[in-house]
Amino acid sequence: MADTTDYVHAGPGTLMGAVLRRFWQPVAVTDKFALGSARPVRILNEDLTVYLGETGTPHVVAFRCAHRGTQLSTGWVEGDCIRCFYHGWKYDGSGQCVEMPAEDPSFPPKVKIKSYPAQIYAGVIFAYLGEGEPPPLPHFAELDRDFGVKWTEQKVWPCNWFQRLENALDSAHLAFVHSGSEFGGMVTAAPPRFEHRETEWGMELKAIRSADNIRINELHFPNIIHIRTPVLTRVADRLPWSDLINWYVPVDDETSVLFSSRSAPLVGEQAREFEERLPPHRYYNPADQHEALFANPRLADDPSFAADPVSAQDYVAQLGQARIADRSQERLGKTDAGIILMRSLFRREMDAVQRGVPGKQWQPKTDTRPLPVPPGVPDLPVVAVSVQGRLGP
Repeated sequence: MADTTDYVHAGPGTLMGAVLRRFWQPVAVTDKFALGSARPVRILNEDLTVYLGETGTPHVVAFRCAHRGTQLSTGWVEGDCIRCFYHGWKYDGSGQCVEMPAEDPSFPPKVKIKSYPAQIYAGVIFAYLGEGEPPPLPHFAELDRDFGVKWTEQKVWPCNWFQRLENALDSAHLAFVHSGSEFGGMVTAAPPRFEHRETEWGMELKAIRSADNIRINELHFPNIIHIRTPVLTRVADRLPWSDLINWYVPVDDETSVLFSSRSAPLVGEQAREFEERLPPHRYYNPADQHEALFANPRLADDPSFAADPVSAQDYVAQLGQARIADRSQERLGKTDAGIILMRSLFRREMDAVQRGVPGKQWQPKTDTRPLPVPPGVPDLPVVAVSVQGRLGP
């Protein structure tokens, strides 16, 4: 049976690393890539080369050239191949060496570096780092709708990925951590009653404060969170809501990255106004203000200091747990029921890895009904979409 430290380690050869590698993982956002460009990426304690071919096809291959071991991302993308900066060895997207200047033509077919399946979805490049055929890449109706304002975010924080995932399922913290933001004001301070259940796709957690104040957090196993929340960027003097599909991913044991694809159902003038005002919120990362936030945590409440106060408040709480939270010292209570359930799911999956047997066959969610709009958040009107895909009257 896994102990609490097994949640932390996600590198090759670890139990959690094996669980996460059974699923597609995001590795980069597309707006950081031009066609025909390459970047080094570290994910799940593994160094990789990610590049977009000149056709726009994503590729994920080994970090180093097989020749003399230099960093492959410093080279050139040619078509859907990448050429090493050092001596010009050229690899295709499968990792096969296809050209070695000044070498015998019989040499390149004998050299191949590691490659991984890659896809683009919702502005994010995904890779499958596991063994065998990859499962279907998850899609979400909220990101697939053909209207609204959509954007992606990527935030690297200097703490372990699992405490960020736990926080995303912890509805009890809202009225405290977020009490200084407009978001916190939309949720009453009354302690919620929790309902949680395992599903065919992960788990669902309801925080019920009243009949008309129910907040739902969904975990799509292993590390995807779907919630609805306001975006603290006013449109027509109102706060619109958005669907957040968040992936919490280890960079290494002490560093994590959040990939977030968001969709706000706005159209027309509201959409234009929102897009103009969104950039400070979208690109803000509280990690850039770490020292100031810990010198004065109340700065996290101040929208003139933190472009995204909710993110800043979460940062203070989670980094306050240290880079790796010590779960052996916890004292869990009733409000931690969702955390306890989530840990049990991971324990079960890691135990299956340890015993060499398949884990649960997780299925996509088939119920596409939207989550309820959070309490106190106006449901801004959305123009209907016709069957032809045009925005209706």
